[in-house]
Amino acid sequence: QVQLVESGGGLVQPGGSLRLSCAASGIIFSFSALDWYRQAPGKQRVWVAGISSGGSTNYADSVKGRFTISRDNAKNTVYLQMNSLKPEDTAVYYCYTPRRGGYWGQGTQVTVSS
Repeated sequence: QVQLVESGGGLVQPGGSLRLSCAASGIIFSFSALDWYRQAPGKQRVWVAGISSGGSTNYADSVKGRFTISRDNAKNTVYLQMNSLKPEDTAVYYCYTPRRGGYWGQGTQVTVSS
């Protein structure tokens, strides 16, 4: 059974930082690509960043230069380091893997507000 469990969300002031984690089980993690998506209230879920099994990374233009995706294969965990946060980054952040047909985590809330 595939499980993706996100953590690390919370309330942060504009300009602050957070690091999200996504712990995976039920997949061969080192062979798996992983992505972060986010969904703001009343809006569609959108892709934020992705990392391949080989460690190549890609980012949405809206977060490029501020967010960093990384992975630790020994811990079966993918991270999203978020710096210079803006109110428009407020959303529920989801971890996703396309492995075995595609699986989502339950999401973690990030709120950027003063």
